[in-house]
Amino acid sequence: MTQVFDLILRGGTVVTPGGEAQTDIGIIGERIARIGDLSKAAAGEIYGASGLHILPGVIDTQVHFREPGLEYKADLETEARSAALGGVVAVFEMPNTNPSTITPDAMLDKLARAKGRMDIDHAFYAGATHDNVALLPEMERMLGCCGVKVFMGASTGDLLIKDDAGVEAVLRAIKRRAAFHSEDEYRLEERRSLAVTGDWNSHIIVRDVEAAVSSTRRLLRLARKTGKRIHVLHISTAEEMDLLVNAKDVASVEVLPNHLTLAAPDCYDRLKGFAQQNPPVREARHREALWRALNAGIVDVLATDHAPHTIEEKQRPYPASPSGMPGVQTLVPVMLTHVNDGKLSLQRFVELTSAGPQRVFGLADKGRIAEGYHADFTIVDLKHKQTITADWSKSKCGWTQFDGFEATGWPVGTVVRGGFVMRDGEIVKKGGGQPVRFNETLEPQD
Repeated sequence: MTQVFDLILRGGTVVTPGGEAQTDIGIIGERIARIGDLSKAAAGEIYGASGLHILPGVIDTQVHFREPGLEYKADLETEARSAALGGVVAVFEMPNTNPSTITPDAMLDKLARAKGRMDIDHAFYAGATHDNVALLPEMERMLGCCGVKVFMGASTGDLLIKDDAGVEAVLRAIKRRAAFHSEDEYRLEERRSLAVTGDWNSHIIVRDVEAAVSSTRRLLRLARKTGKRIHVLHISTAEEMDLLVNAKDVASVEVLPNHLTLAAPDCYDRLKGFAQQNPPVREARHREALWRALNAGIVDVLATDHAPHTIEEKQRPYPASPSGMPGVQTLVPVMLTHVNDGKLSLQRFVELTSAGPQRVFGLADKGRIAEGYHADFTIVDLKHKQTITADWSKSKCGWTQFDGFEATGWPVGTVVRGGFVMRDGEIVKKGGGQPVRFNETLEPQD
């Protein structure tokens, strides 16, 4: 009897855990049912993928979608759509909204807001404060929670735990891996007076290398003291990588395309406030150290820290300009350009954007192309050349730091749980995103 699938992706170069293979993928419902020669099989739809690469769906594990409270900058619907256009199948959204996601009710509110509005799958971080430590064990077990986020240095919003005792209390209270914005608030407080009005190059003086290194050194000591797992976000310095290479027992590591692509002082001279983020984009020696660490295996995850602000806000003179850049839609074309330039392999890109998130966060059914897993795919044309423009970027903020970037490698299809969401640059299915499932919080089923 002829096997019948709902969808067959035919003849693409498929990046599996075992390497690349030109083969077919058969999908039934939301899951991958068969990988192999399906030339004799039937399907409700057949997508010809000859000449294209089929990657495991790209997962962006650090985004700020600004809802609730800051919807004039961005919201769950617009930014998820931007992500889908960029080939991203799932996002983990940060808690520094207004109100912050620091109670179970606030978590439920975000999940309710996402339902029927987000085109892709999603999870939300619980924000840690000095006052909600007792709530964190409940929150980290909730459906759609990807873990706990701690700000050791102040950034956008009012979430902050700057002292060792507060960080230790959080680590002792929770069981899952906690994610950290690692900058030393005590040092930042001492250095804020060094900001030069209108000079964005002074951002790397205010938030200097030592602010990051001292915080990460403290954090590693606390992780070992408590025997807990940590995920250190957006590493920006060579010196931190020297610490983290000897901390793989407790710490996983994230880097951003911004820190891998831009460098001071050029980015501030050229982009001014549009290049400002926390921690800062630093000099080229740090960028080169991040690349070395990425290819040495020290880095576990590549995410964007997508953090939109309006054009008017970013045009304010430093330090009145807010920190943060968009990035969820440009992740794939920017990094595929680096692949084509030989800075990393396609297999390493996949490891950092799908297999890495699966391993670090314990995704239940995402992160690889294998039978039984969710049929999540980022379909790309590695040879396609296109210039990134602000008009192409559909974040509500209306700009991108990569405007004018000549990309080689482009997303042409986004498949989430067996159905196309984006196809040839157009959204073809809206509002179907679901909460991501995690191994540590699976709910009992009858």
